[in-house]
Amino acid sequence: MTVYSLNLKVFWLLVIILLTGIWCLFLALWRSSNEEETGGCQDNTLSSWQLLFKLGLVMLVCYVVIRGCSPIKQCQPDGNPLNVGKQHQQQLRKHLLDSFYEQHIRLSPHVLGHSKAHVSQIVGELIKVGKAKQQDTGITFRGDFVQIGSAYEQHKINSPDFFDILVPLKMPQSLKLEPVFAEVGKELVPMLHGSMVCGVAAPKKSEWVKTYKQFSDCFCMEAGLRHQLSSTSVLKWFHWKIQRCLNIIRYQFQERCHITLSVFDDKLILKILPRSDYVCCHISMSVRLIPAFNLGDPVYLIAQPWGNISCQETLQLDPYWGINFSKYEQKLLNWFKDQAPSNSCHLKCLQIMKSLRDLTAKTFQPSFSSQWKAVFSSYNLKTALFYLFLKIPFEKWDDSLLMERMADFFTFLKECLQNEALMHFFLGNSNLPNFINLPKMFKEAPPVNLLDGYGPNLLDQACFQLLNLWVQMPWFLRMSSPPKIFIRESIRCKHTHL
Repeated sequence: MTVYSLNLKVFWLLVIILLTGIWCLFLALWRSSNEEETGGCQDNTLSSWQLLFKLGLVMLVCYVVIRGCSPIKQCQPDGNPLNVGKQHQQQLRKHLLDSFYEQHIRLSPHVLGHSKAHVSQIVGELIKVGKAKQQDTGITFRGDFVQIGSAYEQHKINSPDFFDILVPLKMPQSLKLEPVFAEVGKELVPMLHGSMVCGVAAPKKSEWVKTYKQFSDCFCMEAGLRHQLSSTSVLKWFHWKIQRCLNIIRYQFQERCHITLSVFDDKLILKILPRSDYVCCHISMSVRLIPAFNLGDPVYLIAQPWGNISCQETLQLDPYWGINFSKYEQKLLNWFKDQAPSNSCHLKCLQIMKSLRDLTAKTFQPSFSSQWKAVFSSYNLKTALFYLFLKIPFEKWDDSLLMERMADFFTFLKECLQNEALMHFFLGNSNLPNFINLPKMFKEAPPVNLLDGYGPNLLDQACFQLLNLWVQMPWFLRMSSPPKIFIRESIRCKHTHL
């Protein structure tokens, strides 16, 4: 049924015109009767001026009434027309961001969920075989794996085809890891911020020659009287071990998917290409497998890949290991999700920032593009979001306030670049939430600046481009390429397992 609504502006205008016509008719009749009574002796000039005055008064009343009925006044309670323009601009920006998010960023939970399930099954088989076929005198698989990164934290962008997996390793029973924070020169920062050097201790020094000579030759490097675990040697062994495991399980999946192993910049990548329709979504997946040692649950020491630098620098960086706090990061994100509104935009903000970073990087020269991505790395952006968690009240993260939170994100990053400091959220941070119980060695660690080593000129240039991105955001969004074609709607799966 059609519903009609009353347009008050038109209604009152018609009423005023009608009343004005009645008033003019009344004046004309009154003037005519008055002239008949006086025999036409009244001063016509005076009568005309009186009529014009009354008509002018009526028109003034009409103008006041029309202004009072105008909807413009209802939209600007403070009487400042600039606020209307700002609100309109914010609404346009939010509309553009929402459209960009839906078309370019948002991933189908269906596709992502099945991709994770396929990855878990194959990696689980690899680890199972690796644990069964190993020697106790060397490094061994612990028997499990840890899912980390954006795909498992619900802020992945672009495509559901890349995953990060930690593979925990164990040292021989009588050997003990003794990690200490590395002291590095400025020339090695920022790639080594928060790195550690991992010493290896035996019950007795004499046992290195008698029992652990092979282990020492394969995995250690000597630094004075100490043995240090070599990240490069562990990576090479890990690559060899995974390849052997893959050769054993490959036949199980040969009719369902094609699995290969490749090394890119010392990163071990497991590639899974589905055959026929056994993987319902038909997406090729890449899985980065990362060897790690546990340093007190849930902190891990991970081998750093150095394949993108020269051999001479690799020898200098060989003893350095990275620290992974992924389980704490997931715990922090889950805590915030429980406190924030159900339609919170915190992950949406992070995804949009990562997409805008990649989008603008295409407009830069290759040299600056790589530096831009390094300064605004996914880890740095996630760290900035963690600090915003502690600064902005939970209720302020409602999706209706997306533009305000995006402005806060840009402002925080701008201040970090101007101050040349973005501090590591976990190392040396005395303001962590109470539920984050870090091991003592990390609580008392020296603070780590994630922007240290980039140089003031680079940070100034990055800050300028960041501000330009905020101003030119509508243009960047409109000029973005067409969205990639992925399955975004839930479909009925023919197969739910590999």
